[in-house]
Parts: sequence; C-alpha cells; structure tokens
Amino acid sequence: MTVYSFSDTIVTFSHPSVGSYTLSGDGTGSISVSWSNDNTTHDVAADGHVMVSKIKAGNGTAQTAVQQTSAANNYLRKWYNYITTAPSSEWARAQLLIKAPNETITMTGVSPQKRPDRAYQAQGQQVTWGIMFADGREE
Repeated sequence: MTVYSFSDTIVTFSHPSVGSYTLSGDGTGSISVSWSNDNTTHDVAADGHVMVSKIKAGNGTAQTAVQQTSAANNYLRKWYNYITTAPSSEWARAQLLIKAPNETITMTGVSPQKRPDRAYQAQGQQVTWGIMFADGREE
C-alpha cells in the first residue's frame, strides 16, 4: 500500500537577490508542472521510412496556487516586484525545487509568466502564479 500526502511535498523557490522561500503546505493550495515540448518527433518519408528525432527540451510552466493572504504569496509578490524593476540580468535567475516522495524536480531559468489574476470578495481566495522555466530535470 502507498499513501500520498501533499504535506510530504516541499517546494523551495529561490532567487540570489531576493532570497528563498519554502512552501511546505502553509497557504499552498497546489502546484502543477507542465512540460512545453515533445521529446521526440517522427518524420515519415514517401517510402514509409521513419526518421526519429530526439529533442532535449526541458522547458515548461509551473502553476502555483496560494492563499492571497499567505506568506508564500507575499514572497512571490516581492520577487515579482524586484525583478520587474531590476536590470534584465536578474530576470530569469530564480530556481524552483519540488521535492516529493520518490521524485525531485529542479527548474532553473525561472521567470513569471504574467501577473496573477486577483479576486476580491467576501471570502478569501487562492492566487495562481504562472511561472515559466527554461530547464527542468526530474530525478
């Protein structure tokens, strides 16, 4: 038997000029990783011969939903505000590390996809941060 618990997953977001923040369930709703490219293509010639191409693309996106009043959201806003006013050399220097039981994903070249949408109403909401990464590795 195996048991899954999100509380066993630790997500660390870091930028050399902003510092790091570890999300370990406090105010975090979810995180998902999507890879952007296929790792293989097949080109079929007129005679039916197939040429297989191996593509080493590791870029993608991560969606992180956090409570709008959480320390995680405050850190991500601080990071976003810093890199949007800092020199361009600071833009994609962040790293995202997801450690879950039986797997680790390391993402480098991290930058915000866009500012998160906001909702203000009687009940507090989750804010979803779209984050793009240039290179991701799974172990």
